[in-house]
Amino acid sequence: MELSSVLGLVLGFVFIMLGMLIGASFEVGKLRVFVDYPSVMITCGGTIAGMLISYTIPQCINGIKGMGNIFRPPDNNPASAIGEIINLANLARREGILALEEGAQTMEDQFLKKGIMLIVDGTDPELVRSILETELTYIETRHGNVKGFWDKTAAMAPAWGMIGTLIGLVQMLADLDPDTLGANMAVALLTTLYGSVIANYIATPIANKLENFNAEEMLVKEVLIEGILSIQAGENPRIIEEKLKSFFSPALREKVNSETGGGE
Repeated sequence: MELSSVLGLVLGFVFIMLGMLIGASFEVGKLRVFVDYPSVMITCGGTIAGMLISYTIPQCINGIKGMGNIFRPPDNNPASAIGEIINLANLARREGILALEEGAQTMEDQFLKKGIMLIVDGTDPELVRSILETELTYIETRHGNVKGFWDKTAAMAPAWGMIGTLIGLVQMLADLDPDTLGANMAVALLTTLYGSVIANYIATPIANKLENFNAEEMLVKEVLIEGILSIQAGENPRIIEEKLKSFFSPALREKVNSETGGGE
């Protein structure tokens, strides 16, 4: 469970509610001014309609499912990835490349497993790199599609909020009554509020978190590619470790050292 996502959602809700309550002198009854069902219909319904026009139904479903990924971060442990590469390099150095085949059968990481099986089969190094980088490209494209769904949601929600506000203003001005001017203006502004909340409390943070997860995953997979090719080239495990650690920050390099104990 990604605690920062849960904490952010909870704190966002708490701060919004506190802001409303403080502005209403802590009178719960006054919070009713923030609820208007036609405004909800225009903002949420309009955003949903816009997304359905922009994407196919399967794409929309996939995008919505992607929201769950912010609570389930991918297993991108650089120290673990480097450690596994070093162990494989040591095995290949002692027993040869073909000895990696048995270990590959039990690997949970399908990307690493594919790379190891390619080098065990004697595939040309350039072809190995090409195959793995092509898979990397398609993984990134799939991630980008889900992120794009939420980016588009973040753009549409405020726009539909403004449409709702304009509708409210037109209705207010068409039947102008000085006695109800303030209340009608407040209702007209609610759709803008709803749109901004959807964009900045939900959609944009989801897109940002998915982008961060994608960047972490791509970096680890690039490290795996370099490690696989280094094993195929017969490089010394210690040299491989130093090469792979150069992808990361000094603090993470120290963590790798503590977990792997260095190349043998």
